[in-house]
Amino acid sequence: MTICRHVLHKLTVSTFLLAIPFHAAYAQDANAVAERFKKVLADQGMNFTWTGVSGDTSSLALEGVTFAPAGQAEPVALGRVTFDGITEQDGGYRIETITTEPYSTTEEGMTFDISAATFTGLTLPPEGETDPVAAMAMYEGMEIASISAKLADKTLFSLDSLSFDITPPAEGAALEFTGSAEKFTADLSIAEDPQAKKVIEALGYQTISGNFEMAGSWQPSDGRMGLTQYDITVDDAGTLGFTFDLGGYTPAFLKSLQEMQKKMAEQPAGADNSAQGLAMLGLMQQLTFHAANIRFDDDSLTGKVLDYVAEQQNMKPEDIANQAKAIVPFLTAQLNNPELSAEITAAVGKFLDDPQSIEIVAAPPAPVPFALIAAGAMSTPLDLPKTLGVKVMANDGE
Repeated sequence: MTICRHVLHKLTVSTFLLAIPFHAAYAQDANAVAERFKKVLADQGMNFTWTGVSGDTSSLALEGVTFAPAGQAEPVALGRVTFDGITEQDGGYRIETITTEPYSTTEEGMTFDISAATFTGLTLPPEGETDPVAAMAMYEGMEIASISAKLADKTLFSLDSLSFDITPPAEGAALEFTGSAEKFTADLSIAEDPQAKKVIEALGYQTISGNFEMAGSWQPSDGRMGLTQYDITVDDAGTLGFTFDLGGYTPAFLKSLQEMQKKMAEQPAGADNSAQGLAMLGLMQQLTFHAANIRFDDDSLTGKVLDYVAEQQNMKPEDIANQAKAIVPFLTAQLNNPELSAEITAAVGKFLDDPQSIEIVAAPPAPVPFALIAAGAMSTPLDLPKTLGVKVMANDGE
């Protein structure tokens, strides 16, 4: 602003007066893009505000930006956010890149840092868009170079090269997405419990590292949502993964969920949210369960645990494994499901003899409404494994 004032003082009065309407036009265009962005995010349950805007419809910057998802009372201060490569598209806008400033906050001695985030290929639909899917703001890519949490000068957690890629739905095709983090590290040596600290040190996991990958799809037309991969790998330990397949997650369901979250967020502190909670539970009954899977692929963790327990008991690792195999039938007998109990016993035995992988699969012969699952969990929980078609396998076999 100081530089602008020095320049304007040297201009003639006529030039200054001519410059005003052009500057105002640019600001108005920039505001139009910013306001459209704000409105679309609000429709998706996110509150986005700023204190100043500059630029035009090709490139603009928002100052003093705050952001808060529905249900979050305290907004996050993002600072400056820039929009580049803005073009009009079918009455709306396409923004090639949106970039935030690095973010940092400290609370109770813990410092949380996020490097600049970059979103690419974001589309803002036109005002009055009636198609619920087309009315959403969707980006095609997102990248964050690093995330970290520190206590004093000690890094407790770090994540490098976090990215997501999205293929928006078009011509009846499903939306597809992938995500990954190239590397994460966590310092487990800060564990305060003496027994936990002892186990961590014995297993050699004072500091762990690894990566994660995910992939999935969403079909707006019928609400089918599938997470086909969500794998967290810890180096020299193993990979824990899970997947799920749900139905009923339609745009109408998503909109109702967002509106309900808004209402809950608007409630004053300490207010009774029991009615909203029941309404949320009722809304979840629209979903159907198709399948789910939890799997662990071993990479030396099982052997290390057996070695540690054996050392504590002054026994051999194979003796500990045999003890565990002998106990499993008694534990699973409580399920009152002999077939599943036998499956678990066989799978655990096979895995302990040759630790490769162990997997729990829920795949009912037909989709199960969440209402039935909730009712079963309250009335006859022991019947749920049969209802959901639960099976347990080891080493990629029965």
